[in-house]
Amino acid sequence: MRRVLLLAAIAVPAALWAQESQLGADFRQEGEHFQENCLHFSPAGCGELLFTGHPLHVAVGSLAPQNGFGSGIAFTTHYTPNENWRLFFNADAVATANGSWRAGGYLNAVLIRHEQIKASSGTSKPGEKKPSRLTIREMPVIHAYAQGISLNSLTFFGLGANNDQSSYFGMTQTIAGGNVIWPVFDPLKISLFGEANGRFISLRGADSRSKLSIGIVNDEASAPGLLKQPGFAQFGQGIQMHPRFANGHIQLNYAVTLQEWLAGDSHYSFRRFKTDLTHTFPLYRNQRSLQPRSFNGPDSCASDANSQKCPAITRNLEGSVELRFLYTTSYTSAGSVVPFYLDPTIGGSDINGASLLPSFADYRFRGPNFLVFRAAFEHSIYKWPIGVKVLMDQGRVALHPGDLGFSHLAHSYAAGFTVHAGGLPVIELLFAWGGGPGTHTIATVSPSLLGGSARPSLY
Repeated sequence: MRRVLLLAAIAVPAALWAQESQLGADFRQEGEHFQENCLHFSPAGCGELLFTGHPLHVAVGSLAPQNGFGSGIAFTTHYTPNENWRLFFNADAVATANGSWRAGGYLNAVLIRHEQIKASSGTSKPGEKKPSRLTIREMPVIHAYAQGISLNSLTFFGLGANNDQSSYFGMTQTIAGGNVIWPVFDPLKISLFGEANGRFISLRGADSRSKLSIGIVNDEASAPGLLKQPGFAQFGQGIQMHPRFANGHIQLNYAVTLQEWLAGDSHYSFRRFKTDLTHTFPLYRNQRSLQPRSFNGPDSCASDANSQKCPAITRNLEGSVELRFLYTTSYTSAGSVVPFYLDPTIGGSDINGASLLPSFADYRFRGPNFLVFRAAFEHSIYKWPIGVKVLMDQGRVALHPGDLGFSHLAHSYAAGFTVHAGGLPVIELLFAWGGGPGTHTIATVSPSLLGGSARPSLY
């Protein structure tokens, strides 16, 4: 009888273990790691687990400027249906003190390309060393997402560069769609890009009586789209490339995209051409790239598509010089306009949290056409995950494509500190000056974990 009970005691847990799902195993392992690192108080391990662990971790990040710092919860999981595909799912929800929020679900499907090993005959001289031809191949990635965001405080200074009257509005936007990144020429890391999104937007007035509401000082003529916000079918196609040269000391990250915004009311339909040319010059060999990894969701930070583990906190010297050129221009047919809430902005940070001309107020210059030049330097302090950053921006907006030029550019300078801590959120604190009426301090926590892909743009 004792033997039967002993065998049953061994067999039942074994059967339950065999039936345990991958997700169940992930929850169990996270619980074990929490007990090991947090209950026994390992500060570094506990912090990394709380902010990057899976399947659950704390979600943090800055929403659009003036809407505060969001916190909430994130869920990540993955599924491997076969040898060729890896599926990654992220979901999160955050809210801020002023009532703004963002919630969404994100699915990434990665096609794993397996190299075929071929035998070849040949001879080599004794002691001869042939250079390695091993490289990491680009992988096709399909992104699908549904996201809602509500922002209670956005500033409108008018269109163009010569308006000083500020008013405020709120916006809710729902985005559902996806995109595909498909490599076509691996030696230069060239990929084709395509996207299709449905966008539904609604505006409202200022969230406080102390703020001047947009409808009081603006109308449809000065703020196109103020009275009506139709739904949009938004499509895009383009090309991306990010090759490396000179043993990694020259890294290019180019993206050229053409978008079509088709509104339910054709009066608000338009097309947009976007160019982003980034040149990065790392100061050290074998320095990791800080570019987002397309196979990750915004809540993931894995360094490899076959692993969910986040990279360890860096302990190496890192530094780089960056030169960047951004150019966006919009086109409308006769009688059509670009809704003001879909115009890009420069000055401070934009609605996506990108900092351009940071010495100016957030959203200071708004228009359908803009260009920006940036020069930046960043370097770690000793071998700590803290670094210093210095940047210089020049740029301008214009109401018509032909009005863009290289004269009368607004300029801005900034210096501050950054944190790149493995998979932890990227923190940036900048003090900016020059070109504006005063100075501007910007403190942000990246809305995506280090290494995670970007969320869909809000314009």
